[in-house]
Amino acid sequence: MTTAAEEQRSQDFAQQRDRIRSEHLKPASTRPASSARGLHHTALVSSDVEQTVRFYQGILEFPLTELIENRDYPGSSHFFFDIGNGNLLAFFDFPGLDVGPYQEVLGGLHHVAISVEPTRWEALRTKLIDAGVELAEHSEVSLYFRDPDGARIELIADPLGEMYGNHVL
Repeated sequence: MTTAAEEQRSQDFAQQRDRIRSEHLKPASTRPASSARGLHHTALVSSDVEQTVRFYQGILEFPLTELIENRDYPGSSHFFFDIGNGNLLAFFDFPGLDVGPYQEVLGGLHHVAISVEPTRWEALRTKLIDAGVELAEHSEVSLYFRDPDGARIELIADPLGEMYGNHVL
């Protein structure tokens, strides 16, 4: 049961979203082109390079494209996976540093959403289940799960620029 205070808080948040939307969200026809040309890569932290490669290449079928030394930390690896459309998912490991377990914090990562074809989504869902990965499925197009280091990943069967059947781009 929702309390009056919770209901008021929900209404306040909705009003804030409406205000921000009306002030900042421009119609597509008047919106300027982005200064960016795409996401080059997102970099996460890995506690074990080989474990990460087995998960992302072996289970998720994202090919490993490069494995080099991290220029900023001798002995550390910087490695990349092809996630399609010219985009990369990258990782660093930091051997000898106690970076601690994954945490969601302000300014930190909540999740990485990666679009896959619907038939591939079904196949990857099966592979994740067979590998014993705990999944949360939403709207019959999104799978949320954690990688071996706890980072939350989403596989979404919607095309790029769409979310749950709505155009967001």
